[in-house]
Amino acid sequence: MTHFGLICPAMAGHLNPILPLGQELKRRGHNVTMIGMLDAEAKTLRAGLEFLAYGTEEFPKGAMAEHLSRLSKLSGLTAFHYGPKLFQEIENVLLRNAPQIIKNAGIDALVIDQASSGGLIADFLDIPSITFCGALPLNPDESVPPHFTNWKYNLAWWAKLRNRAAWNLYRLLTKPILEVILEYCHQWNLPLYSNLDDSYSQLAQISQQPPELEFPRENLPQCFHFTGPYHDSESREPVPFPWDQLTEKPLIYASLGTIVNSFPDVFDKIAAACEGLDAQLVISLGGSAPPESLPNLPGNPLIVKYAPQLELLQKAALTITHAGMNTTLESLNNAVPMVAIPIAFDQPGVAARIAWSGTGEAIPLKRLTVDQLRKAISQVLTQPSYKQNAVRLQEAIKRSGGVTRAADIIERAVSTGKPVLTGTI
Repeated sequence: MTHFGLICPAMAGHLNPILPLGQELKRRGHNVTMIGMLDAEAKTLRAGLEFLAYGTEEFPKGAMAEHLSRLSKLSGLTAFHYGPKLFQEIENVLLRNAPQIIKNAGIDALVIDQASSGGLIADFLDIPSITFCGALPLNPDESVPPHFTNWKYNLAWWAKLRNRAAWNLYRLLTKPILEVILEYCHQWNLPLYSNLDDSYSQLAQISQQPPELEFPRENLPQCFHFTGPYHDSESREPVPFPWDQLTEKPLIYASLGTIVNSFPDVFDKIAAACEGLDAQLVISLGGSAPPESLPNLPGNPLIVKYAPQLELLQKAALTITHAGMNTTLESLNNAVPMVAIPIAFDQPGVAARIAWSGTGEAIPLKRLTVDQLRKAISQVLTQPSYKQNAVRLQEAIKRSGGVTRAADIIERAVSTGKPVLTGTI
């Protein structure tokens, strides 16, 4: 059996999908250890996996959430400088500390979130690695807009030129991270990387999206696989919820995630837009504030600090979401259409795909008004096409294979040492 190491950002949006993958590998008899910052420890241990920490001095418990919360409140040049500097330091701490930890633990292969440069560690230790896309794929492809834009898919010549310019901007923004990687390439006598995607696995790259939720890409590697999502309530902390307060009315579930979610004015607009509808609104604050901090929201919605999201979505008629990849996939897994209000990271790109797939509507945060939101909510709730497309995506998810197929791909790649080509599993 193989001893797998997982490398993943200490963020719920990345941990929630990779931990069920680790659990599946463990069920097959493999040893699985997360190599992560302290913010990832509790979730990992709850999932029944081993945990080894790095960067405990540079990133003590709670540091990642604090940095990301601060980043979400910045804009303009301040955000332009703070973001790359933060992620540069994250990669530097990983590359400085993780190799020896991995070597000492006797880890044979790595499963690495695409947002991490851990592929360089696999090259240095000469062990196989698999790339896992917990968010939108970061693979550059001028046929589609980058993940950080809300642009529609468009084959026009001017759209492709716009895409090219945006991908060049992405390379510019991530140059500080590449500079850190190049330092370690020199230090470890490895070939120099020309781009971040040089760190992606040549054996297999796995996305938790179904292909029907991704724009038609033209330049994905031959070892890229859309396997559909991996959701497991067992790896998540149990959350108390006042189930007895739910009514028989259609349920609208609203959540802005658990990291960049301190937007009380947005929750106020959501409540105002839902007021008067023949539906019950449940708002999850994602830990950003206690429910008592929003005592006078219009329509008297049910407000909780955290919600058992997977269970609530089984009852929901509509999700109002920040367009995080996990909430989006969990909604579609339950055939729940959405209204997306993207905030940061890859959320604009996810929201664009929600609209493109016909499973919902998207409103940029800066353009959000109560009237616009009410119109979108009513449209998605009343027009059958949104629900029909959500059902279509639910069926696509079932066909994609999920965590079982993902583990099959990983096992074949590691056991054979050869690329697992698209469509062979």
